[in-house]
Amino acid sequence: MTDSFADQAPGTDLAGPTDPADWLTLPDVAERLDVSISKVHQMIRDRELLAVRRDGVRRIPADLVANKTVLKHLPGVLTLLTDAGYDDEAALRWLYQPDDTLSGGTGAATLGGDHAREVKRRAQALGF
Repeated sequence: MTDSFADQAPGTDLAGPTDPADWLTLPDVAERLDVSISKVHQMIRDRELLAVRRDGVRRIPADLVANKTVLKHLPGVLTLLTDAGYDDEAALRWLYQPDDTLSGGTGAATLGGDHAREVKRRAQALGF
C-alpha cells in the first residue's frame, strides 16, 4: 500500500485532483436506480452512497452506481471510513487516490472488480 493512499487526513477540504471523471446528480441516480429521490437521500444518510457538493450541487461519482445498483462493497467501505473519522470529502479522496498496488488503480475502481475485498480490508485497517 502506498503511503498517500493510507495517510489521507480525514476532514480536510481539498476537492479536485482525486475527483472521479464523471458525476451524477441525485435525480440522475434516482432514475438510474429506478427509485424515488427520497430513497436516494435515505441511501446517502445510511452511508450506502457517497455524495459531495460540486458547484453547489450534491453529486455522486458515476462509477459508484453500477447499472441499476450500488457497488456491492461500497456501503461497508463507507461505514469503515466513517468509523475511522473520514468525512464525505475525505472518503472521496481516499477512494479516488491513485494506488498502483490495487488492481483497478484506485479504491473506487477496484470496488467494481474481483479484488473489492482488498479495498474493504484496507479501509478496515484505517480504524486501528
